[in-house]
Amino acid sequence: MRIIGGDRRGRQLQAPPGGVTRPTADRVRQALFDMVLHASWGGRDAVEGVAVLDGFAGTGALGLEALSRGAASCAFFERDRAALAALRANITACRKEDMSRVFAGDILAPPKAVHRCGLIFLDPPYDRGLPVLALNALTARGWIAPDALIIVETAKDEAPPVDTVEILFERAHGAARLWGWRAGGHG
Repeated sequence: MRIIGGDRRGRQLQAPPGGVTRPTADRVRQALFDMVLHASWGGRDAVEGVAVLDGFAGTGALGLEALSRGAASCAFFERDRAALAALRANITACRKEDMSRVFAGDILAPPKAVHRCGLIFLDPPYDRGLPVLALNALTARGWIAPDALIIVETAKDEAPPVDTVEILFERAHGAARLWGWRAGGHG
């Protein structure tokens, strides 16, 4: 696993041992960022200079990829100890400590926002209904900017994580499915 693009391109990332963490594959991250950067609803402004939130961060691959590609900052949420150790090591290896803030705890009970984020990544354990719960908690605590781009990874056969917004994209990649929409009503 490595950073695909930007100023840390090629940097290797650690993953914790065992099967608790399911890192987003390099090819899936590549496809995702290519789509975001080239879509009519995306572009460079969707990433560059934007505050990012990487929920259920695991290794931090999504947030670190965004930082490598010019995001201003990233708030990482993770509660698993082994994943937290890998996440912190990956932030250090990418030399992104000054742009990163790690929240070691449950994203379903986040602290009050330090700032609103314009790009939200959620890659929760599959088939547990966690995306909507996390989005509701993050919204209540002020983490999501009004027009934020929200990207959620689910199992390929899982139902859409929301049904009250216009889905900008939905793509299957192996066992995963990526969904994206703009904030403004997701509950």
